Amino acid sequence: MHQEISLPQPIHFYEPKDGHRLPHDPFNAIVGPRPIGWVSTCSDDGITNLAPYSFFNAFNYVPPIIGFSSAGYKDSVRNIEANGEFAWNLVTRPLAEAMNQTCAAVGPEVSEFDLAGLTPIPSRLIKPPRVQESPVSFECKVTNVFQLQGVNGVKVETWMVLGEVIGVHIRADLLVDGVYNTAGAGHILRGGGPADYFTIGPEQLFKMHRPR
Repeated sequence: MHQEISLPQPIHFYEPKDGHRLPHDPFNAIVGPRPIGWVSTCSDDGITNLAPYSFFNAFNYVPPIIGFSSAGYKDSVRNIEANGEFAWNLVTRPLAEAMNQTCAAVGPEVSEFDLAGLTPIPSRLIKPPRVQESPVSFECKVTNVFQLQGVNGVKVETWMVLGEVIGVHIRADLLVDGVYNTAGAGHILRGGGPADYFTIGPEQLFKMHRPR
């Protein structure tokens, strides 16, 4: 029986500095789908801000550290640098439209909670409120804020924020026999293209234990 030999497929190569020559930059689609950092902060004047960031992830286990990057020095970064605190709120499928509303470019005097019809609820350990409708929230204290730079050493207009999770809120029904039910929580994630999102569900779940 002859084994079929698959021929190499054509490769599209480009150097980002010269442009991708495609209808839409594929970078975001390749590094994805990505969890969404739905970050709530509070200004010195007490105005709440809520903004989603798709360049978001977890970076350390003990202590737990999460982070996001902001293209542009936005209200979230300004508030975090001023007050050193933020909350992360899980975006689930029922909250997708509300999350999308918080993308709106509005002035710092406007609270995205009001804009999206969401309910701010007090945190236990930090000043910024959490999203009551979100089933999971992290209360965070900032550990690092810095401006990114290219390999040439030139700073770019993007700021990285890292924070230690000091408080965790989980809706009790998402804990099944003490284990967080990721597949049942309805997480949504940002994909590529101008409008692509993905969900996590039981149909995507498979188990694979580490070798011993």
